[in-house]
Amino acid sequence: MQLWVGLGNPEPSMSRQRHNIGFMAVDEIASRFGFSPWRKRFRGEVAEGRVGDAKVLLLKPMTYMNASGDSVREAATFYKISPDAISVFHDELDLAPGKVRVKRGGGAAGHNGLRSTDRQLGAPDYWRVRLGIGHPGSRERVHGWVLGDFAKAEQPALATLLEAVANAAPLLAGGEPEQFMTKVALLTGGKTDDPAESGKTKQGTMNQGKAEPGQDRARKTGMRD
Repeated sequence: MQLWVGLGNPEPSMSRQRHNIGFMAVDEIASRFGFSPWRKRFRGEVAEGRVGDAKVLLLKPMTYMNASGDSVREAATFYKISPDAISVFHDELDLAPGKVRVKRGGGAAGHNGLRSTDRQLGAPDYWRVRLGIGHPGSRERVHGWVLGDFAKAEQPALATLLEAVANAAPLLAGGEPEQFMTKVALLTGGKTDDPAESGKTKQGTMNQGKAEPGQDRARKTGMRD
């Protein structure tokens, strides 16, 4: 089983914020592949299903961003899922809107949800699906940017991105992160070759056995996240 985690904040008023794009991504995947209804478990909400040939548990921690790792650890411990079978979908300031990059391991880069997950899993060696939201241009504007809603003008591109991520998800589930990124780029009209961004994906492949998978920038988001 693979554990796919979408990061976000649980309040309905926060549902369209840039910081919640991880929730949006796993919601789209659940809808696309006919997952079970969401139910409360592991201090979050879970849905079960299959993506391609892989059995996947989707998780949305309901702990607020700062404590996301508590929920991830509980689910991973219960199902005995190792870090290399975990993929975390999260917002990424250092990628332009619509860009997606996958890497295994690395630093939290100021992201409180990743920092919590690193701490609770005891290692950073899980997969990160980085969903670009762009940078507002200055450190002072970061807090308001990530906790702000996607603008009306951004909605069509956001919908295209989420659909592309879901469409390409079987490649991610099958342990092909490079091909996953390529397909997302093709579906969104983006470039397909950016080795500098791909980072660590070429250093190992995602585990497809019993435990399947799934810079330091000043980015203080605060607000219980």
